[in-house]
Amino acid sequence: MKMSKILGSAALASLLLAVPAFAQDAAAPAAEAAAVVDKGDVAWMLVSTMVVIVMTVPGLALFYGGLVRAKNILSVLTQVFLGFSMISILWVAYGYSLAFAGPTEGGLSAFYGDFSKFFLSGVTLDSRAATFSAGFELPEMVFVIFQLTFACITSTLIVGGIAERMKFGALMAFLAIWFTFSYIPMAHMVWAGPGLLFGLGAYDFAGGTVVHINSGVAALVAAIVLGPRLGYMKEPIAPHNLVWTYVGAGLLWFGWFGFNAGSNLEANALTAVALVNTIVAPAAGALAWALAERVTRGHASALGAVSGAVAGLVAVTPAAGFAGVGGAIILGAVASVICLWAVVNLKPMLKYDDSLDVFGIHGVGGIVGALGTAIVAAPGLGGYPLGDAEAYSIGGQFMIQLTAVGIAVVWSGVVALIAMFIVKAIFGGARVAESAESDGLDLSSHGERAYN
Repeated sequence: MKMSKILGSAALASLLLAVPAFAQDAAAPAAEAAAVVDKGDVAWMLVSTMVVIVMTVPGLALFYGGLVRAKNILSVLTQVFLGFSMISILWVAYGYSLAFAGPTEGGLSAFYGDFSKFFLSGVTLDSRAATFSAGFELPEMVFVIFQLTFACITSTLIVGGIAERMKFGALMAFLAIWFTFSYIPMAHMVWAGPGLLFGLGAYDFAGGTVVHINSGVAALVAAIVLGPRLGYMKEPIAPHNLVWTYVGAGLLWFGWFGFNAGSNLEANALTAVALVNTIVAPAAGALAWALAERVTRGHASALGAVSGAVAGLVAVTPAAGFAGVGGAIILGAVASVICLWAVVNLKPMLKYDDSLDVFGIHGVGGIVGALGTAIVAAPGLGGYPLGDAEAYSIGGQFMIQLTAVGIAVVWSGVVALIAMFIVKAIFGGARVAESAESDGLDLSSHGERAYN
């Protein structure tokens, strides 16, 4: 009996001692959990970063390289390769800081960040970047390098507009100036919290305004200032190797999965939506371009098929995480046909020599995609808008998208025009001599030949 009282007293004391622990456990769910870094998200973002690099080098380089004449393929490969290299350095030096660091309001915060993260100062092993889900973050360095790839491919897209006639040094200087005063502020305006277009509520999932309209307009302006290639519209200037272009297109499509689906910054169901849209939109674009060619020109071409796929990829970029599958298919097909018209009809009509149709596909396709995003994001059409789906207005969002498109066109166009005048003054003209253009830029600019 005495032993039982002792045991009973010990049990009671144990229960009383345990009360604070039980109270703490019960209160724990009520406290806000610290944000976590999910290793799956990190792995996905690192893979996305690497495939976007493949999208540029060698994807974009080979796509462009096959479209120029044999005497100029090395010049295009070199321009893309060294352009990528230069923008990578500029991005870590000041690009990331001006695009994503700085004050949240006041001053120029609607257009630029500041130099607080110059050469990635303050980006440590412990610093974090937000994702789109509460409670989940990424290591900041992951976000830095993913965004680096966007800056690089956007700048090097411009190469296609001025191919076969611009001085190499002048091109590199142009890209550096344009990157600093057009790409960085557009990225900040659209994707950074204090940015002007972010504040307006513009939808741009992966870069319709920031990447495609921005680069397409710059390529058009640079091409017009340079003037057309020798023999343009007087003699055939045919692609020398469509096999390279086909390989490049395949690498572009592959890299675009990281480009679009990676822009969700996480590995979840919406990532899968963006990825499937990046399959069906270019597929619809390729088929629509081929069908339109068959109807208007009597045949469906290999170049047309890959061009249509790229047009579909461009158009779905701003809508990748907002559109349902049906909307993505329609958007890809419609944009492809409009881009075909821009390449086949608009360019000859206006007589500008956008060598590899950067404006015709990226500029025009980006505009169609940015405006079309307002439509395909509607929940009634299977879309995934931000915020309250029931309050979504196609008309209201369309006007926001139109504002974003207008700002992107004017901003990039003005910066590109000023940049061209600057490089012409520095280099005594931005264009190579007629003899160098006739010999080909491979030999005259780089002292090499691609083929023997």
